[in-house]
Amino acid sequence: MQATQQQMEQKELALFDLDHTLLDVDSDYLWGEYIVKHDLVDEAEYRTANQKFYNDYIEGTLDATEYNEFVAEFLSSLPMDRLHQLREDYIKSEIEPHIRPKAMEVLCQHIEQGHEVVIISATNDFVVSAIAKRFGVEEANVLSTPLEIKDARYTGKLTDKPNFKEGKIYHLNKWVEKQKAQDVIFNKTYAYSDSKNDIPLLEWADVAVCVSPDDALHAHALAHRWAVEDWSI
Repeated sequence: MQATQQQMEQKELALFDLDHTLLDVDSDYLWGEYIVKHDLVDEAEYRTANQKFYNDYIEGTLDATEYNEFVAEFLSSLPMDRLHQLREDYIKSEIEPHIRPKAMEVLCQHIEQGHEVVIISATNDFVVSAIAKRFGVEEANVLSTPLEIKDARYTGKLTDKPNFKEGKIYHLNKWVEKQKAQDVIFNKTYAYSDSKNDIPLLEWADVAVCVSPDDALHAHALAHRWAVEDWSI
């Protein structure tokens, strides 16, 4: 018999976007730059496409499925052990120097208070799951765009919707239902993000915190009396 609400464990939930929130860079874009720099793809062709997709993201017009299949195409070209070697070097050289101290401080405060902490990112799970470990967040609490693996190789396809815009709510609701099945419910929720693309996520939460927000999100935050914080210092 399912537990009643009184019997279920009640917790607080803190949701953190990754790029330009926990980090002061875009990890997806930097992964593309990393493989260009190391001559793993054709520089002119890949950089042009990568820049276009990034511009589309900034403008809010990104076709997230098309973009993630573009990223996954390279991943499908190499065996998993080689990809993991590249990823480790990429995180140490390109990501760790860009972890925002204030972001780490706030995330750790939530953990210390016993809150459930989730990193929720539009970037693919190959990149996000490894970066999340640097923040002490395990894979079970990472929501990102899921890439398909068959026979220990990436296929170049997605297994579900991109974790982007309203897609974040789709994946978040699925995750919350899994927690409920384990007798955990959330009586207060926080969300942190920098981007107008995450307005659906910020609206979902009880407490919305706009972190060094883009212009559109900053205006939305002021109109809705959401908190605005500068984590760039």
